[in-house]
Formats: sequence, C-alpha cells, structure tokens
Amino acid sequence: MSSRVLAERGWTAAAVRRFLGEPDRTVPNPVFRSAGPMRLFRLERVTAAERTEQWQRWRERSIQRSARCRAVAETKRAALLAEIAALDIRVPIIPVASLAARAVDHRNRLDRERHGFGADPATVEDTDEATLRRWMVNYLRHRTTVYDATLDRLYARVGRAEATIAIRNTVYAVIAAAYPDLADETRRQVARRE
Repeated sequence: MSSRVLAERGWTAAAVRRFLGEPDRTVPNPVFRSAGPMRLFRLERVTAAERTEQWQRWRERSIQRSARCRAVAETKRAALLAEIAALDIRVPIIPVASLAARAVDHRNRLDRERHGFGADPATVEDTDEATLRRWMVNYLRHRTTVYDATLDRLYARVGRAEATIAIRNTVYAVIAAAYPDLADETRRQVARRE
C-alpha cells in the first residue's frame, strides 16, 4: 500500500512513522524518476495497526482536529469576504480624452519598467480603439481604485482566491457603471479571467 492510499485511509506522515515505521518495501517512483522511492506497506500490517486502540484514539483526535481547523478556516474565509463586500469602491469620473491620455501614459510607464527605454512610446492617436479601451480599464482598475492595495493585503489569508475574484468583479462592475462605453471591455476582461 502506497503513501497515497494510506492518506486516503486517513493516515498522515507522522502517523505512518509512529504506527508503521519503516516500509515493507521501496520501489522507484514510476512517475518522477528523480524523486525518492515510493514507500510501500503490506495491507495486513496496515489493517493490524488500524485495529489497535492506540491508532483508533489517534484517528478520532485527528478527525476532531481537522473539523476544528475547517471551522476556523471557514470563519476566516467568511470574515474576509465580508470585509471585501464592505469596501467602498469608486472610480473618478475623468473626461474620456484625459482618461485616454492617462491610460497611454500609464501603459508607456509600464513598458519602460518592463523593457527599458528602447521601446517607442505609444500615443493616443496611434493606438487602436480596442487596445485603448483595454488600457483605460486597466488604468482605472490599477491606478484609481483600491484594487492593488486590497489584493496586496490578501496575501496568505484564508479565502484569498474567492476574495480576489470578488474584488476584481466589483471593481469591473464599478468601472462599467461609471463608464458605460467601457462596459463591454470590462465584461471581456472578466470573461478572460474566468
């Protein structure tokens, strides 16, 4: 029986060491040849260990610990989602010509940071409409909202993935409401991320 099968039966690495000790056999890893060998345990030995009172007490405590951890994680996840829902997300209303110029400047600044000064800067006049709309949405999302700062605060928090989606979708909805001409682009960006 492999470690994966043991894990499916509720064993942890610590429990394997404590109740089973050394494996009955090792074989080369069939998937990753450079990985360590697979540790195999005889079924009879595993079931004998599982029948002991000591293992059964350990398993019951393990189940209880897991349930407590899940409850704590769910509480943290719900609190984070409530925090995100309570955010007051707004975008400033900027005249379209000014917004386009700011978006192109923002994009040029990003290009310089990524590629240095060798790239020719973009201009509003030379940028096609679809690209300009994409850049305007990106500018509004990154430079005029709490989007980036909020995402930074989510690092390593329980519920981060759901909260990221929630804040992103909220920011896009706020942009679409404030700038109806950019609504199609916000929907396109949401769909692309899903």
